[in-house]
Amino acid sequence: MSQGMMSVAYIGATVLFILALGGLSRQETARRGNYYGMVGMFIALVATFSGVVTANYFILILGLVIGGGAGLVLAKRVEMTAMPELIAILHSMVGLAAVLVGFANFLDHGNTLVGAEKTIHDVETYLGILIGGLTFSGSIVAYLKLSAKISGKPLMLPGRHFFNLGLLLGAIVFCFLFVGQSAAGGGSLPLIFMTIIALVFGVHMVMAIGGADMPVVVSMLNSYSGWAAAATGFMLSNDLLIVVGALVGSSGAILSYIMCKAMNRKFFAVIAGGFGTSGGTTASGSKGDAGDVQAIQASEVAKMLLGAKEVMIIPGYGMAVAQAQHTVYEITRKLREKKINVRFGIHPVAGRMPGHMNVLLAEAKVPYDIVFELDEINGDFPKVDVSVVIGANDIVNPAAEEEPDSPIAGMPVLQCWKGKTSVVLKRSMATGYAGVDNPLFYKENTRMLFGDAKGTLDEVLKNIN
Repeated sequence: MSQGMMSVAYIGATVLFILALGGLSRQETARRGNYYGMVGMFIALVATFSGVVTANYFILILGLVIGGGAGLVLAKRVEMTAMPELIAILHSMVGLAAVLVGFANFLDHGNTLVGAEKTIHDVETYLGILIGGLTFSGSIVAYLKLSAKISGKPLMLPGRHFFNLGLLLGAIVFCFLFVGQSAAGGGSLPLIFMTIIALVFGVHMVMAIGGADMPVVVSMLNSYSGWAAAATGFMLSNDLLIVVGALVGSSGAILSYIMCKAMNRKFFAVIAGGFGTSGGTTASGSKGDAGDVQAIQASEVAKMLLGAKEVMIIPGYGMAVAQAQHTVYEITRKLREKKINVRFGIHPVAGRMPGHMNVLLAEAKVPYDIVFELDEINGDFPKVDVSVVIGANDIVNPAAEEEPDSPIAGMPVLQCWKGKTSVVLKRSMATGYAGVDNPLFYKENTRMLFGDAKGTLDEVLKNIN
């Protein structure tokens, strides 16, 4: 393929990637956006294969088969509830690729750059390995936390901020050493030491972040993986990789900002860590005890729903764990057939990743036009007869508005307590990922339906005639 044809193909792929991002911004167009991205990646691969690669075709094809096969198996086997873990582990692969490409680029003895061009190239290589290293190790820790293989509690080391500062200063020092030694034909030791620093920083950074901030972590690591890809593009002088990496990096950064805003958190406060635990028992300083709650049975919930005109369903991670989204859809379908207005209220940080609830509801074929974001729906709660909270906690916690000293004070929440009745589905009175008690459970217009969300909702469905 000629250089001109390859440039045209890269431009076409870039346009498709931009269209893909645009499509993914709305549920109604998300499927189309995925198709755009798939076609764009196919064009990019074909153009690179025929216009850039000149040797080692067998190794390249072998890699494509192995990678494509692994992706196909994961896509078929991984449940929707495990998507956050899958995304985290895929981010780690991008980071690892950046590290390996960086070292391969450094060891390329065919590189004949000199002077300022070599210095710039060395800095590109150094940054690519640095960003890739922390993305790789940070994503591995995120995967372990999301899959509950390690605790979601934040690791609060004494003097952790000074530790992070020391790692940063070390990375800067080694950068100067690497550039200086590389000019003389060396530089491997500073590069290795920096890689170790990057790996340690990635581990410590995510270990210090609590479970409540995991949606921000996922989007943050998405951004890092994009910048790692862009740095790899600079190393390889590949314009398409630079553009795609920048698209992913910037969109991930914007999404991280949106997530932080939704939690009333500052991005650097998330990086500093310390907010959120893996949940557990009722937190100290609670506004009530188990004896104050009003329990309800599934048959009673069904009667309440059948007698309502306006129903709001608020899904949370508990729905994902119980895989109750299909039962939720069947309940919604039956109620709508009876001319009961059913809508869904989605908080931006519900679940373990951005859009987690939207993905689950889309899988269950819940109509897009009855799914609303927090800002769209919050003012309607006074007109709602029954709000059904399925495995959500912090996102419906009145303490965010009523208690100035609460760890989640100022966080925008879904104000379901302003409706006529709230029914909260939970296994127990355990706290959410922020580790704080929820006064919603003890309000006079709240009823608690205890048990596995799938089982209790199945019972509710049976009683809706």
